[in-house]
Amino acid sequence: MTPNKIALTGLLLIIASILIGQNTLSLDSTTLTKKELVTGIQIPWELTWGPDDHLWFTQRNGMIYRTNPNSGNTKEILDFRSIVTNEDDEGDGSEYGMLGMCFHPDFENHPLLYVVYNYGNIKERLVSFEWNGDQLINEKILLDELPGGVYHNGSRLLMTMDEKILMSTGDLTIPQNGQNMGSLNGKFLRINLDGSIPEDNPFPNSYIYTFGHRNSQGISYGPGGKLYITEHGTNVSDEISILESGGNYGWANVLGYCDTNVEIDFCNANNVIEPIYDWSPCIGVSDLVYYDHNAIPEWKGKLLVSILGGVGFITEPRISVMSLNEEGTEITAEELFFENFGRIRDVCINPHTGSVYFATNGQTYPGYGPNQIIEYTNLDFTTSTDDKSLLTELNINPNPAENIIVLECNEELLGSSLEVISYKGDVVFLGKIYSSKQELNIHQLPIGNYFVRCSNSKGQITRTFSKIK
Repeated sequence: MTPNKIALTGLLLIIASILIGQNTLSLDSTTLTKKELVTGIQIPWELTWGPDDHLWFTQRNGMIYRTNPNSGNTKEILDFRSIVTNEDDEGDGSEYGMLGMCFHPDFENHPLLYVVYNYGNIKERLVSFEWNGDQLINEKILLDELPGGVYHNGSRLLMTMDEKILMSTGDLTIPQNGQNMGSLNGKFLRINLDGSIPEDNPFPNSYIYTFGHRNSQGISYGPGGKLYITEHGTNVSDEISILESGGNYGWANVLGYCDTNVEIDFCNANNVIEPIYDWSPCIGVSDLVYYDHNAIPEWKGKLLVSILGGVGFITEPRISVMSLNEEGTEITAEELFFENFGRIRDVCINPHTGSVYFATNGQTYPGYGPNQIIEYTNLDFTTSTDDKSLLTELNINPNPAENIIVLECNEELLGSSLEVISYKGDVVFLGKIYSSKQELNIHQLPIGNYFVRCSNSKGQITRTFSKIK
């Protein structure tokens, strides 16, 4: 190979690496290794670890999926596209769709999944579905006909330690909703598992738990049982706050801290709870989780926050790792990671391995596909889990490749449909898996990134590869 060809090949490898994100991340004493768990999904919104030791995720267009975290085998378990309001998968400018979810606290005996979605023109409802081991069935409506909107629907759910549902609602771009106690928008609602109002809610005969919110899309327990939330600001003041029963969080009279004369007067008169952290200009803050695992000691006791990116991408999408003081009442530092994956909607932790998963949402607002679920794990951390799958084996070699790739798989994949899809979503090859070691000629494909999707009745597996010449 000539020096010029060597240099060109090296450049293409660098480009491919940038496009698909870093393969390892080195911390002080820990190396995290990347795995592309699922590729080719459309705008995943909620990503959560299930009590069945699988990853569950909603897709904004009305789908819910369940993924084996070891194999990446992914199966559709609900298709509500005919009911959920969502124009398309290409970034229509809206924020509505199939959104937040959480599990019944005794899932083994009561296999229920709680979900928020938008429907009609445009309403929002909280429902439950039964899990029969294969599909979600028997929808039950718990809270219905909440006003919804094109923007600011909130919709993050959390199952509390006292077995209530906390649900965020956005202000629907009507700022006065935040302080209007006659509206359920711009709030956190606290709801019994049957959809009724808890008797010990802070405001009698009301679902309202806290008010003065613009559009909260993150909530997580942290140290000492504290509840941390994230809040979307306008052009300034994306926030992290601690949620307290009955609290007023200031919107729309206060943006971020109480630091102007008008805001100070309002805060003093209304006992406004200030954030513990404020980003200005806005960074597009989404969900957060508390990392409390030994697998990544550098992140233990910190908040992991998914960031979508600020207006005009002045700030890059990423995961921000936020250090807390000993009491958990202040943010003391922010570290930035995973800045080359585009918009990151949600982040999730494997409670056994300590692996970190996050869901991507495309490069620009409000999101587009195909998207991914990415895993980073400490391979040196031992775990006792041994979850097997019938669809575990699918490897691509070489990768990156110039002319030929070889697909190697186990017998369970024989006869599966086979698609090769570009990152633009174009299907460039359609066929079947007919051999456990099968060659594909990719010579005619343009340089870029692609993924292979193999599907059968048990689910689907995706693997990515790069065409470099």
